[in-house]
Amino acid sequence: MYRRQNSLKFEWKYAYRSMCTVILAAIAGGMWFYVWYGLVHEFVLSHKDRRILRGLGNLGMSLIIYITMYLIVGFGIHAFRIGVERTTNIVASQVMTVFVTDLCETFVTMAVTGYWRLWKSFLTDYAILWVAQSIVLPVVSVIMIYAYRTMFPPIDIIEIYGRENGLCYKMNLLTFKYHISESVDAGEHKIEELLKKIEGHEAVLINDLSAKKRNKILKACFDMDKRVYVVPKISDVLMKYSEELNLIDTPLYLCRNREISLWQRVIKRVLDLLACTLATIILSPVMIITAIAIKIEDRGPVFYRQERVTEGGRRFMILKFRSMIVNAEADGRPHPAGEKDDRITKVGRIIRSCRIDELPQLLNIIKGDMSIVGPRPERVEHVEKYTREIPEFSFRLKMKGGLTGYAQVYGKYNTSALDKLKLDLTYITNYSLLTDIQIIFETVKILFLRESTEGFE
Repeated sequence: MYRRQNSLKFEWKYAYRSMCTVILAAIAGGMWFYVWYGLVHEFVLSHKDRRILRGLGNLGMSLIIYITMYLIVGFGIHAFRIGVERTTNIVASQVMTVFVTDLCETFVTMAVTGYWRLWKSFLTDYAILWVAQSIVLPVVSVIMIYAYRTMFPPIDIIEIYGRENGLCYKMNLLTFKYHISESVDAGEHKIEELLKKIEGHEAVLINDLSAKKRNKILKACFDMDKRVYVVPKISDVLMKYSEELNLIDTPLYLCRNREISLWQRVIKRVLDLLACTLATIILSPVMIITAIAIKIEDRGPVFYRQERVTEGGRRFMILKFRSMIVNAEADGRPHPAGEKDDRITKVGRIIRSCRIDELPQLLNIIKGDMSIVGPRPERVEHVEKYTREIPEFSFRLKMKGGLTGYAQVYGKYNTSALDKLKLDLTYITNYSLLTDIQIIFETVKILFLRESTEGFE
């Protein structure tokens, strides 16, 4: 009976999230339809051109296309994960989803009508629509999130660990989702005792256990219909995106373990050049103002150069706006920035919180030292230190370093070296152009999240 109740609880959660997705899509589509329908009649009355109705006459199909675009973009950047993601993440995702959808629809409308010369009118109408949607959809999302957390309390979890690493504390910070009510050292209990403890909880967190104990607990939880959260080993990450082969009567998984293809490299490089050249032109006023502000504050140099390591162990000088006092590392040793580091200047605090200090790296990308997306290039000293501690840390050097990356999106500034490695390997082993696009969207979102810039303590 307990198993069935536990299963039903999760089924109701999925049903609620699906209902929320349908409602949000209906609201977004309805608001777009109202604006679009007004555009059609405006053109028919003012231009006396019935081609508009013939071109855009299938109202239902046009609405389906819009909602489909909205759902595709939304699912890609986690806009519908009500109750799963943080509220700020959902709100930012909704704003970005309708922005991309409305921008695409602007060009679709111009293409279908043929009235390209009226792009300002179309753009204005859809900009107003986006502002309205950016108010309504986040408000509705917040209400849905509040209702979800009221109806579904946090999941009761038991942690079984082999080595204490603070994961329990971090997960309990997500009070809306998890509650680790019991934490057990696997080394102090027999496997039978551990399985007995698991029975009274909804889920299990397997944290850094030996393969033998982990496998036994996983199988037991499968038998008991218990949800399991597992901290992956490096080998688990490498195998995660393996290809399933059904050539014989024994299951096989193929890990190709190869670098990205030549065509992927060419496409990635071309997109880097185009995007960074355009971004440098657009953001040049911001960069000029930042440079002036840095110079005015303490008359020191505007830029800060530092040696970093990229693909294949090659070294290069990364470029940043200076956010610390001059000679912040006068002793020649690396000192990671703390949460309230007094070496950070007034201008530095602002540009670090907004990530503006990273903008000069657009020039590094144009030069070819970096890519827009990739494992974040580390300092030489850090690479040497982490590689001594974790030999697999060198695996990150299989791809060119990036301005942003998987670890920057899903980790924090102070995420441990091992966790950064696992996150970056997830990107490397599953690289695709779509993954790059998703990470770029996610990078914009994390500007709303303060914890992504937490310093070392």
